[in-house]
Amino acid sequence: MKTSLLSARLAFAVAIASIGIVPPAKAAAGDSTIFFMTQSAGAVSCLDGAANGRGTISDLGPVQNMHVEVNKLPANTEFTLFVVNTPNAPFVPAWYQGDLKTNASGKGVIDVTGIFSDETFILNPGVPAVPVNLSHLGIWFADPADAATAGCPDTVTPFDGDHNAGIQVLHTNNVTGSLGPLSRIK
Repeated sequence: MKTSLLSARLAFAVAIASIGIVPPAKAAAGDSTIFFMTQSAGAVSCLDGAANGRGTISDLGPVQNMHVEVNKLPANTEFTLFVVNTPNAPFVPAWYQGDLKTNASGKGVIDVTGIFSDETFILNPGVPAVPVNLSHLGIWFADPADAATAGCPDTVTPFDGDHNAGIQVLHTNNVTGSLGPLSRIK
């Protein structure tokens, strides 16, 4: 009995001590944004007319969580998600976020944690280095062969980890204003 009481007190002390270690997550009104992704011009003729994406960026304090869902894309196919400077070509600078795979119904989901706010930027090389804000998103076929199988052009782009991807399928060009959804989180 004495050992179990000591164990309970120790567990309680550890729990109380850890409260000060973990930064609090803030989720107040205005700390999240919802956005939609529409078909890229080069994929309109080869995708289901209802293909789309929906995303949410939630501020967690020091970082944000970005949740992106896609619908009506080719089934059982891998895609890549990038944060980009502009939603249309030439897209760059661009920052690779991860892969998502659609299921048999053409639905897919990806969750990424990082900096997805108005402070997201890349330093372009040069003297001096120039910061370039990234505020848009794009989704590409992870493989040009998958694009061809879906009836899309098999154009090779570098938007994958092995730099051998297909065409862009969805983007945030529809977001109003010149800045994309990442600019909404302050």
